[in-house]
Amino acid sequence: MNKEEKIELLKETCRKSLEAIGEDPQREGLQRTPERLARTFLELTRGYAMDPVATLKSAVFHEDYDQMVVVKDIEFYSLCEHHILPFFGKVHVAYIPNGNIVGLSKIPRMVDIFSHRLQVQEHLTKQICDCLQQALNPLGAIVVVEAQHMCIQMRGIEKQGSITQTIYYTGVFENTEKRKEFLNLIKR
Repeated sequence: MNKEEKIELLKETCRKSLEAIGEDPQREGLQRTPERLARTFLELTRGYAMDPVATLKSAVFHEDYDQMVVVKDIEFYSLCEHHILPFFGKVHVAYIPNGNIVGLSKIPRMVDIFSHRLQVQEHLTKQICDCLQQALNPLGAIVVVEAQHMCIQMRGIEKQGSITQTIYYTGVFENTEKRKEFLNLIKR
């Protein structure tokens, strides 16, 4: 299905959804909403059309460096796959090279690719770590994601300001001391 076909399908779905909740899609304020929503939804899910491993591999360099590389406070926005509501926050990533490093801008790009898909935070955390492991074959990788979920704050339990943290690690980060070192580096 090409982009225009996707937009038309999403527009029709939006029109029907507006009618289902008792709205008039022809009302002045809603006339262009189906198209805006369709384009927004495609933009927010653009990560499906991108390859995060290839993104990382496009900037791999041989380097004799065997200490931790940390990129922290990477902002992200995603959509919860359960409610299609936003969750957002920060991602902190580290890896210990095994002969190869990656251009630092590629790590936030990889985060963007995964976060621009329907997600749950636990899966997002694991995907980022696994991608680093697959693309770089480091001695270890670790990812912490801290996020606020609108599905917690806007509906259901309606608890404002709650933060969910997830962590996933491989290789040398199985060692408690290595994990502690990383966690100390990302403390505020």
